[in-house]
Amino acid sequence: MALHPLETKLAESWPPESWQDVTVLVAVSGGADSVALVRAMNALKTGGAGRLWLAHLDHQLRGQESTDDAEFVSRLADDIGLGCEVGRLAAGDLPAAAGKGIEAAARRARYRFLRRAAERLGARYVVTAHNADDQAETILHRILRGTGIRGLAGMPRVRPLGDSMVLIRPLLDVRHAELLAYLGDLGQAYRIDATNADTRFTRNRIRHQSLPRLARDFNPDVVGALLRLGRLAGEVQGVVDCLVGQLLDRCVIEEALGSVIIDSSAMTDQPRYLRREFIVAVWQRQGWPMQSMGFDEWDALAAMLAGGGGRRSFPGQVAAESAGDLLRLTRQ
Repeated sequence: MALHPLETKLAESWPPESWQDVTVLVAVSGGADSVALVRAMNALKTGGAGRLWLAHLDHQLRGQESTDDAEFVSRLADDIGLGCEVGRLAAGDLPAAAGKGIEAAARRARYRFLRRAAERLGARYVVTAHNADDQAETILHRILRGTGIRGLAGMPRVRPLGDSMVLIRPLLDVRHAELLAYLGDLGQAYRIDATNADTRFTRNRIRHQSLPRLARDFNPDVVGALLRLGRLAGEVQGVVDCLVGQLLDRCVIEEALGSVIIDSSAMTDQPRYLRREFIVAVWQRQGWPMQSMGFDEWDALAAMLAGGGGRRSFPGQVAAESAGDLLRLTRQ
């Protein structure tokens, strides 16, 4: 039986030979994108020793609609013969942990659930249905908030989710309209989340107001333009990461848990941007908290790398002390 064009496109993006022998966990909200993803992956998995699992987290934010979403995903799994993991948050848990907003809290809870489910099932890959339209919205959102080259690259297609677990987004080159057309061809139902039309949320305003207005008044292919910008930014960031890796090998002379000593003599003549990226990489290697670190903090550390002496404290209880050609970073 011939593959559907959408299935062919997915197979080219992520060949089934690379995943059908391991357990794969697919995040399924019940919406069009994730339902299309799981139907296409199930069609492509014609062999292999691995298993496909569906995973759904009921945030309990929309009452009966949330319950119906979870039941829909469970029925979908039964209909196509796949396993399903459904998690439910306790009522009131999510708003209490919102912090930066309910959307961010829901996202954190969802990835925490996916990691735990994947660990329990021994899944090698966790797959999400983020598509090209989601990527364009992410890039525009970051531009509006303020971002650097890394942020302009948008969501990475692949990133580690644990020691032996990888998150992959194989639909980043697929438009939402293509996924809807695929479901129409299959006659496959899906759920519609009414909150996706609520323009009180920034993401929804970008989707329903900003991007349509930009397409109407400035560039009919604004989504394509944003995607090209993201690809170019990703290529630039790849070059920067390579240079930073070389500097890490040369300049980090001592590193232990909670302590790094850097020979800053080789950093003096480096571009300020590269010095900032170097410090970010050091932070990431140590696993130090980054949420409260902003441009001013990274830039101050870049200045210390260039020979600006003194001592300064940074968020996360990290102290930086510069003396001579050495910069010492320690965290209590």
